[in-house]
Amino acid sequence: MLDALAFATSITAPIFIVLGCGILFKRIGWITEHFAEIGSALVFKVTLPCFLFVKLVVTDFRHGFPVLLIVYALVATCAVFLVLDRVLATRLQPATDRGAFVQGAFRGNMGIVGLAFCISAFGEPVIVTASIYLAILTVLYNVLAVVTLSAHAQGESGTPSWGQLLGRIAKNPLILAIAGGVLLSLTAVPVPQVLLTTGEYFARMTLPLALLCAGASLRMTEFNSSGSLYWATFAKLLVVPAVITLGGIAVGLRGEQLGVLYLMCSAPTAAASYPMTQAMGGNHHLAAAIIATTTLGAMLSTTVGVFILRSLTLI
Repeated sequence: MLDALAFATSITAPIFIVLGCGILFKRIGWITEHFAEIGSALVFKVTLPCFLFVKLVVTDFRHGFPVLLIVYALVATCAVFLVLDRVLATRLQPATDRGAFVQGAFRGNMGIVGLAFCISAFGEPVIVTASIYLAILTVLYNVLAVVTLSAHAQGESGTPSWGQLLGRIAKNPLILAIAGGVLLSLTAVPVPQVLLTTGEYFARMTLPLALLCAGASLRMTEFNSSGSLYWATFAKLLVVPAVITLGGIAVGLRGEQLGVLYLMCSAPTAAASYPMTQAMGGNHHLAAAIIATTTLGAMLSTTVGVFILRSLTLI
């Protein structure tokens, strides 16, 4: 238990510290609201796409494809999303909170925290399974995020057409980067090392820049008065991982694949949810607060979840 606690803390604490630095830098004037807006746009359009492309272009998708894990994860994620978006979010006021709530409740930080969780738990051999899961579920996450943010950004005036949704999805830099990386990997087209190295430079900027900008946009009033924040945090840390993991056990997932499923689901809300929410007109202050609270809470919730699964010899 102490080893698991030390492991979770070593992964999540640095992320929360960088968020805190964003808050501090904003208060002492080193970061402005304008910087946070420009920085989050840079993450969304450049650094995060580079991060995903560089990881996926070197992944072998043709061997050891975890069919049951991927199919189940896709179905379970869609089912959870429908409940969050069509049942729970409709009860929230104001309407501008709804997209940020839904995205914050289901979209985990798989590319940074989730992948680190998996490697720490199962070692280097898990990278293939975790990378395939990351690639496919990231596409779904982004599609669902565009759907909910587009719909709820319209407020009470109605939802956008499917044509509008498909247009936004097709233009999403993250989805374009994933599609390009997977295509080049499957076709074995060589990518010049200079491009990979350049992409890696941009990729290394992703997490610190996204978290600094998210921290700079935090407003303490979100922690004091937003019921949406606490419901999203409760769902992301407890309800969603528990429901999806129990379903995974029911369909027969065990060992490494069940561990990947749980650790990816239990990761705190993705830092990318902040720039996407801001770019699409949602409540980005709420999105930033959800990132902060789930990052802090994941230090405990993930530790408890791993302890339970290992105690039951399921992973």
